[in-house]
Amino acid sequence: MRWWRRLGHDRRILVLTFLLGLPGTGSAIVLLWIGGYAGTVRWTVAALLVLAWLALAIVLREQVARPLGTLANMLAALREGDFSIRARITDASDPLSLVLMEVNALEELLRNQRLGAVEATETLRKVLEAIDVAVFAFDPDETLRLVNRAGERLLGQPADRLTGRSARELRLDDALGGPAPRTLEVSFPGGTGRWELRRSVVRQEGFPLQLLALSDLSRALREEERQAWKRIIRVLSHEINNSLAPIKSIAGSLRSVMGRHRVQPELGEDLERGLDVISNRAESLGRFMASYATLARLPQPTLEPVEVGALARGVADLETRLPVDIVEGDAVTLAADPDQLEQALINLVRNAVDATLEAGGSGVRIRWVRRSGALHLLVEDEGPGLADTGNLFVPFYTTKPGGSGIGLVLTRQIAEGHGGTLELENRSEGRGARARLVLPTDLGG
Repeated sequence: MRWWRRLGHDRRILVLTFLLGLPGTGSAIVLLWIGGYAGTVRWTVAALLVLAWLALAIVLREQVARPLGTLANMLAALREGDFSIRARITDASDPLSLVLMEVNALEELLRNQRLGAVEATETLRKVLEAIDVAVFAFDPDETLRLVNRAGERLLGQPADRLTGRSARELRLDDALGGPAPRTLEVSFPGGTGRWELRRSVVRQEGFPLQLLALSDLSRALREEERQAWKRIIRVLSHEINNSLAPIKSIAGSLRSVMGRHRVQPELGEDLERGLDVISNRAESLGRFMASYATLARLPQPTLEPVEVGALARGVADLETRLPVDIVEGDAVTLAADPDQLEQALINLVRNAVDATLEAGGSGVRIRWVRRSGALHLLVEDEGPGLADTGNLFVPFYTTKPGGSGIGLVLTRQIAEGHGGTLELENRSEGRGARARLVLPTDLGG
């Protein structure tokens, strides 16, 4: 029976149909030949019987095979993800129509599921791009298969250059092992400090992927620290201002009393000097606290289009003590608060000029590069470099005579208010330091 199994389904139906009609057709032809009919009648009728037998067999084969071919085409289209083919139903009561109705219902179900999966995937992609958590997905061979925009910024490279590289190359192999969640001390081009590691396993197209999520704890800690400083500054401002007002009033009253009464010359001079010191220090302390109040009152940024080149050239023109060179980069327009961003850049340039003058350098340089969806605005000086980096962003701390210690703190607060970061580092290619202001180029859409 091998030959029978080798026949296609439609051919087996045709053979069975021939066999089904064979007894009747054969009997009719035998009766024609023994019935005494004329030869012409016998041959004509026999030919008609054979033709009818063959035609009915072919029609029956088509009636059985064609719906199966239609079902095969519909199922193939569903397998390929084509949901545009539907079967036409003429009578909903026969079994074949019921089968076609079920296939149409299956097509509708799969189309809705596919649409839901596409929408869910797009939603997940947008969520991964929007969150400020670096997400990496590695296959069982520890090869990177997926990275979001925060991960690109952290590693300082675009996704097309990261995907396909091993965890060891990316210095993430330690994160794939050990307990999770836990806190890591990391140092990458896009961020350093303490990061929280979370790890889980997901599946994509049936393959397991190990998912790493790194969230920056440093920014949250700095925000808590900044809120604490704001509370301290409010308390200090209130208490000091309440004390300064009577001090200045009493000093003025004593000066009036001295003017109305005769005082010995030597004693008068001492009193004048003492009152001048009291008055000047009171005014200085008032200005000191007023400058710190800006930390507690810095508003949320009002976003407008800001052309980086024009901003850098405008700030450079404000500095008259030393030349500030502009190294033109790509034309970049940010959605940012122009006043706050200008103040941040002014603070960085002023610090760079102070450091350069201290070391006898010749100038300061501003340049910018666009990298991994972010703008890196760099201010480089020729000063002595950074020595005590631990206190750079501590309010009230300063190494400059007459400084308030507010410039860098305010600048970092402005940067983080725009979703960016501020980093200071010593230059590796020569003497001096570099301030790196990193701002997202897609802020605000």
